[in-house]
Amino acid sequence: MATAARQTLKIGLIPADGIGHEVIPAARVAIEALGSDIPKPEFHDLLAGFELFKRTGEALPEDTVETLKECDCALFGAVSSPSTKVTGYSSPIVALRKKLDLYANIRPVLSVAPSPDQQPDVDLIVVRENTECLYVKQEELTNGTNGKEARATRLITERASRRIGQMAFELALARPRKHLTIIHKSNVLSITDGLFRETVRAVPSLDSVGGRYNDVTIAEQLVDSAVYRLFREPQIYDVMVAPNLYGDILSDAAAALVGSLGLVPSVNAGDNFVMGEPVHGSAPDIAGKGIANPIASMRSAALMLRHLGYTKGADRIDKAVDEVVREGKTLTPDLGGTSKTQEVIDEVVKRI
Repeated sequence: MATAARQTLKIGLIPADGIGHEVIPAARVAIEALGSDIPKPEFHDLLAGFELFKRTGEALPEDTVETLKECDCALFGAVSSPSTKVTGYSSPIVALRKKLDLYANIRPVLSVAPSPDQQPDVDLIVVRENTECLYVKQEELTNGTNGKEARATRLITERASRRIGQMAFELALARPRKHLTIIHKSNVLSITDGLFRETVRAVPSLDSVGGRYNDVTIAEQLVDSAVYRLFREPQIYDVMVAPNLYGDILSDAAAALVGSLGLVPSVNAGDNFVMGEPVHGSAPDIAGKGIANPIASMRSAALMLRHLGYTKGADRIDKAVDEVVREGKTLTPDLGGTSKTQEVIDEVVKRI
């Protein structure tokens, strides 16, 4: 939380790959525009990513990790993920989540402007467990009687499920509807998803005060039907909590309902650190063209500041962004506009 005694806010900036180099500067400018509503920002430019790996053989330098440990928070741009195995390479964002114990990926998805195809209003949060599931990346390829056999280990632990469950309950408790949906596939994966489901459901019973989460309504949804209902009736969802893979898919799907991945922010949060990260990828097809949507990175900066307790500054960024999107005159091509990245940045900052 924010404290009056803090004179500076140390923020690590990791553009990483592709359009990360265009959108992270946008988030920085938005933060700088807040003036005295936050402590004086002190930015640290840091390296990571697949492009760095191709140049140096290292995707996440130890210097980056050590500097982040001295920061109050960070912003991560986007990372390229090769579709085939590259020897020695592993995703730096996955590694950072583990090294900094950022166990929760919090992804709000919110309608701002009226949908042209009359989609229902969307106002939900996907809370994604960030450290395990299939993303532990324990895979092996062997030869068997049926030719090559590929296997992957899926890890679900009681500790991780309990932590993400408590984070989800806290988020639900703070929202008007106070509704939490547990996403799983325990009808098929009865052991792994069964443990996740049971552990999250048990969170209220572990409350030492007793009754803290009495106002939170708990629902469940199988992940396949959750995707279907997300597109058919997204208004039924408030806070959704899911294992890593399901949360990744659901939040990208939800982004389609509000027009673009370029609008959707997230934070990677732990008990002692928070890192903002736009949900979109590195978009190599448009990198360097000056048309990347900077809004998700700006919203991620606001989400990061809000998590730290700087609500006034976060509200100013969100309000400015929402005004630009609603007005619809200064939008990048992914939203049907013709504006350049810098034009959107200038318009948002003017309103901040």
